[in-house]
Amino acid sequence: MMNLDRVTVDSRPDFAWVEGGATLGQTYYAIAESSDVRGFPAGSCPTVGSGGHIAGGGFGLLSRKYGLAADNVVDVLLVDAEGRLLDREALGEDVFWAIRGGGGGIWGIVYAWKIKLSRVPKTVTAFTVSRPGTDLQVTNLVDKWQHVAPKLDDEFYLSCFVGAGLPQMKGKIGISATFKGFYLGPKTRALSIISKQFPELGITEADCKEMSWIESVVYFSGLDDGSSVSDLKNRYLESKGYFKAKSDYVRTPIPTSGIKEALRILEKQPKGYVILDPYGGIMNRINSQSIAFPHRKGNLFTIQYLVEWKEADNSKSTEYIEWIQGFYDSMEPYVSSGPRAAYVNYIDLDLGAFELISTNTATLSDAVERARVWGEKYFLKNYNRLVQAKTTIDPNNVFRNQQGIPPMSTVVKFKDDV
Repeated sequence: MMNLDRVTVDSRPDFAWVEGGATLGQTYYAIAESSDVRGFPAGSCPTVGSGGHIAGGGFGLLSRKYGLAADNVVDVLLVDAEGRLLDREALGEDVFWAIRGGGGGIWGIVYAWKIKLSRVPKTVTAFTVSRPGTDLQVTNLVDKWQHVAPKLDDEFYLSCFVGAGLPQMKGKIGISATFKGFYLGPKTRALSIISKQFPELGITEADCKEMSWIESVVYFSGLDDGSSVSDLKNRYLESKGYFKAKSDYVRTPIPTSGIKEALRILEKQPKGYVILDPYGGIMNRINSQSIAFPHRKGNLFTIQYLVEWKEADNSKSTEYIEWIQGFYDSMEPYVSSGPRAAYVNYIDLDLGAFELISTNTATLSDAVERARVWGEKYFLKNYNRLVQAKTTIDPNNVFRNQQGIPPMSTVVKFKDDV
């Protein structure tokens, strides 16, 4: 798939075809080459593959204004289990619904997505500020953030990173919060909004940087300082690393006691941190059943739990994984429930998994019910419709993984039965 990496923008730059092997960086670069007033609402990491990112929903700095990457898919070319190349019309609306946000690698091979591009101004504003402090000071900032960020103008995206060893602290160990702000407009307007809504953050004019949309992609990409727009085309990571991630959705503000508890856990492991990404904006106005991705109105923000380490430290991998699992368990009282929701693009095998040994039976097995354990966490009430779509497009389960959506004719052997 990595050789299928072309991005073709229409002559009228409102749409683009993105081949399944293109990275987000390659996609953004091609869009910006064609127009300085078009963008696409997807993630910040340029080496992430567009194909899977879009299939799982995919969100980013433009998502409070324009929705998810999958919300902006208008057509597809998909190779099914029979080797047929199918577009939206040939797939049918039920399957086309499913492949947008229903997870990657389980419906067929996406040769290319046709995406609708988003209008962006020629000037946007970006800032990154770090705020170290006492547990109380950081608690108060995070508490204010969770009440402000989901309610900001649609054009504003303000995320929050919290940890005891954040890279922005340049090796200093101690609890801190880093706030990354993005605004579709000039810094005078951005500063006016954030100063009024979140004065405790202390953002100054010097903190705010005006740039083009594509320059903001580089700014938030995590690439080395001094990287250029052309570096977005580099699809290879320079250093090998390991990580474990988990996710949550928050529907009611976390009490300050819960924030303090989280900070105490973070202080014990400087290699771990959380990313808090705000919802609100247009995400509140898109129906939870419009595509397969269901997490919409009522969510204040998402939590991504992360712990990262290098190869030299791999002997401690069990310690790191146990730490993040304990952290996740401790947050249960403060996050969504019935079920406790999760984001499919942060794949988490702790939620359950199975291995398939047979794919050809006419009877309904317990595979659908076993997969419901994680399927309803990822897809909520959309799970049953996804099973129906899977049965339509891939009844023999040719395209499968440990957390796939099974068709209604699959016999499975579970990992814990082996």
